[in-house]
Amino acid sequence: MQGESGDGVVCRVCGRSFPASEMMGAGAVRHAVADRIRRDHPEFNDADSVCSACNARYRAEYVRSLLEDERGDLSALDEQVVAALRDQELVAADVNVEFGEHLTVGQRIADRVAAFGGSWTFIILFGVVIVGWMALNAGLLLARPFDPYPFILLNLVLSSLAAVQAPVIMMSQNRQAAKDRMQAEYDYRVNLKAELEIRLLHTKLDQLLTHQWQRLIEIQQLQMDLMEEVGRRNERRDSEDGDRHGGA
Repeated sequence: MQGESGDGVVCRVCGRSFPASEMMGAGAVRHAVADRIRRDHPEFNDADSVCSACNARYRAEYVRSLLEDERGDLSALDEQVVAALRDQELVAADVNVEFGEHLTVGQRIADRVAAFGGSWTFIILFGVVIVGWMALNAGLLLARPFDPYPFILLNLVLSSLAAVQAPVIMMSQNRQAAKDRMQAEYDYRVNLKAELEIRLLHTKLDQLLTHQWQRLIEIQQLQMDLMEEVGRRNERRDSEDGDRHGGA
């Protein structure tokens, strides 16, 4: 077969040799992708083979043209999906790990403060401290309380705590919103790549089915030709047998 070497099958596009398991025959390449290959390599024909990397590169170019026809200019996310198709890479990732690697010490502290401030532990401790403070300064335990009724110092502490805690919680919420946006971007890239892969798969299946139907039609035509030939032979044999019996 054309394109074979002692070490494997030679890719007609890049000229390198690969194992047969990593090669794809020209007949299995989608027509639109094969046309793009022939545009750069006119010598590419049905007897040649192409490696998976070259096929992925031209397939990514075809996908780019589809997206440009449908959407016009591609966004940065679309470019990343096309690059992932070209390089045969995964676009899914663990957002928690990637987002957590870029947090500063202050941001980690803010997240811990926000997590603690929104827990039942904080509420219970906060209630115990307030009740203890009021009990100490109500004259029940201390003869000379440091913050007698109406607990002005307690009000100042609570106001200061609320003034500090609110922006810390907002910082954590802003990072959570940024994390949600990153997750949405990853979901969009995964969904777009899956949609493109499914579209290419459907087209490939249609191509294979069409090719299979053509082969079946050819086989059926051969069978009909054989049946006609057998019929003609039977007619000639019957005619010859009739002639011999008539002569006898």
